[in-house]
Amino acid sequence: MTSGHSRRQAFVELGKGATLAAVAATAAPAIAEAQGLRLAPVSPAITPFRVEVPQVAIDDLKLRLRLTRLPERETVGDWSQGVPLARAQALIAYWRDHYDWRRFERRINSYPQFRTEIDGLGIHFIHVRSRHPGALPIILTHGWPGSVVEFLDVIGPLTDPTAHGGKVEDAFDVVIPSQPGFGFSDKPAATGWDVVRTAKAWGTLMQQLGYDRWVAQGGDWGAGVTHALGHVRPAGLIAAHVNWPLVIPAQPPATLAPDEQACMTAIAAFLNGQFGYFKEQGTRPQTVGYALADSPIGQASWIYEKFQAWTDNRGNPEDALSLDQMLDDISLYWFTNSAASSARIYWENTRNGGGFDAGTIELPMAATIFPREIYRAPKAWAEARWPNMFYWNEVDRGGHFAAFEQPQLFSEEMRRAFRTMRQA
Repeated sequence: MTSGHSRRQAFVELGKGATLAAVAATAAPAIAEAQGLRLAPVSPAITPFRVEVPQVAIDDLKLRLRLTRLPERETVGDWSQGVPLARAQALIAYWRDHYDWRRFERRINSYPQFRTEIDGLGIHFIHVRSRHPGALPIILTHGWPGSVVEFLDVIGPLTDPTAHGGKVEDAFDVVIPSQPGFGFSDKPAATGWDVVRTAKAWGTLMQQLGYDRWVAQGGDWGAGVTHALGHVRPAGLIAAHVNWPLVIPAQPPATLAPDEQACMTAIAAFLNGQFGYFKEQGTRPQTVGYALADSPIGQASWIYEKFQAWTDNRGNPEDALSLDQMLDDISLYWFTNSAASSARIYWENTRNGGGFDAGTIELPMAATIFPREIYRAPKAWAEARWPNMFYWNEVDRGGHFAAFEQPQLFSEEMRRAFRTMRQA
């Protein structure tokens, strides 16, 4: 193995414009060392955790960004073929020259983080207890291409409502796990980690944390896990909320109300114009993983495109999220080398059909509908699937990444939704 000095020197020489061949022999060991983080084995005991990406991995990222080979410009004047070349070039430049991963590390490490083994897998989670007595525990589950990053801005408003326009009785204890194969959770080495298995793991986690009365929330695949929690009904779970209701019947009624027709039109547009990523990850996650694991701009554009398509913006993803916010999430995927492992959530959950209907759920359920969601589920269809629905609201701003885009509004919705359940 080369010394730390020789590794750094390789990156310096490349930064000066030296040819790749001239420094390959020196740089290769450094690149190999930066292939992915090594997470320490865990036990059922809950172990404190901190994010500490080695500097060599950051140097490797900057080197790869400097050596990026790009395709020719798109032949259209919009995003219909994917991320425009000019936007990709700007993203590369900002990530390489201005983005500060250490800033993000300081931020996420300011919250208590842990890892524990559940069902043979190391699970990473953030756990913040409220300073207010009687706080209601809530587990928040992300989807793809999200991560725990989505929920960082709601930790304060949920755990300390009096400092963020709320009341003492609105306080939550917050648990934010990384799904299996995502972030700092382990990557499953065998099949079987579908939303039901993850839901059972979340029940175990909440039990390990000592909670005997708690609620759940999720969007995207986090909504899938949360619907599964509604079926599994682990001990202590009293209610759940989603911002993406999976209540769309496989065979819609012959006659549709206006909101039902709008929903079906949105689903058709999604399936016809945006479904390529879903089919690829649902059928060949390993193949797409090779491309994304080896190319930072490949990984970035794969996610950046979704921020453009699924957020409440005026044509640019930066209207909804800052470059730093998006790159916090993208960099988390990159440094944990979780392109393939995260994509497998599609493969695991679509082999036996899948779809937008999670079936009838007896658990008390709630939903908030954000206007720029992929589709806006009709309330009548939710009522048909959720006989004990206790809250429904349609808000005026926000998209698919609800907590990420609108943390204050999201937090207010959690307070309103679960207020009636606190003493139920």
